Amino acid sequence: MRTETVDIIVVGGGVMGLATAWELTRRGRRPVVLERFARGHHEGASHGATRNFNNAYVEEHYLDLLVRARAGWEAIGEVHGAPLLRLHGLVTHGDLDIASIHAGLAARRIPSAVLSPGEAARRWPGMRFAGDVLWSSDAGVVRAADALRAFERRIATGGGDVRWSTPVAHIGEDPDGVVVDLGEGRLLRAGTAVVTAGAWTQKLLGRFGLPQLTVTEETPAHFRPRIDAPWPSFNHHVDPARFPATVYGMPTPGEGVKAGFHRVGDEVDPDARPHVATRQRALAEYVREWLPGLDPETAAPISCTYTSTHDGAFVLDRRGRVVVGAGFSGHGFKFAPGVGGVLADLATDPDARAAAPFRLP
Repeated sequence: MRTETVDIIVVGGGVMGLATAWELTRRGRRPVVLERFARGHHEGASHGATRNFNNAYVEEHYLDLLVRARAGWEAIGEVHGAPLLRLHGLVTHGDLDIASIHAGLAARRIPSAVLSPGEAARRWPGMRFAGDVLWSSDAGVVRAADALRAFERRIATGGGDVRWSTPVAHIGEDPDGVVVDLGEGRLLRAGTAVVTAGAWTQKLLGRFGLPQLTVTEETPAHFRPRIDAPWPSFNHHVDPARFPATVYGMPTPGEGVKAGFHRVGDEVDPDARPHVATRQRALAEYVREWLPGLDPETAAPISCTYTSTHDGAFVLDRRGRVVVGAGFSGHGFKFAPGVGGVLADLATDPDARAAAPFRLP
């Protein structure tokens, strides 16, 4: 049996694990990140060129986390000559209380405005609107793939280590700390471990008392524009009698405009994921009706996983020497630097607590 002792272990090298490790290096720590797949894999929830930087939240705990995340994205600085946030703006419309969201953003001095459907249609002629629209210029997309590479570079520069193709067989505790079994007679020991294993969280922490985590395969798609027009990111709270769920979307340079239903995928085993596109007919119908600037016949589906709690609330908490970040429910990526800060707080200070809605019962 070979045992290696390290400072802090982070299990899971998606965006949440990398953001946490980066934050730990900023505090002078030397984390070791263990990721079961190779760099650039497509088996989890962090791959792809873009993720929606959506600030249309009304809940205080998410707005607070968003402010912390925004500062973190800014702290990384430019990557390949441009910021990781591409702030082309966000429109939110449909069946929701946009006045409350507008008030919450205003309270934090986050720019937003309410537009009439006619004004919105003139600004974005590729889209259709049936009611008032909430517009925020301080939103858009995160350059997702570039963010992962930026985090990894900064972890290495700060003295940490990211170990790809290193699956974890078991996570245990003893009086001296955490012991991670890597199989084949290899153990890794540290005082604390942070587990951000996405779809594999329940398998690794079944004893942890987590809420139920449901793993689904989600398949948004990119569509080719028909017209040369500006595109914002968008959230559309649709009529549930017409479409299965809220639609989100964003422009992805070189790939088209991404559109997808939020959290409608089939439940899957992450170790036997079919990689099959679903709800594509309904998605094309949505594009035909609400996004006339896109060609509904040009869908190029994308596959990713959601690992969701029942109510979509994140789990950010600590028990013993194990910190867990889980249940990001398809809306976590934008928050990654904020989540990384919270998990680093929990890993380095046993008395730290996340906001109450994120805690374990």
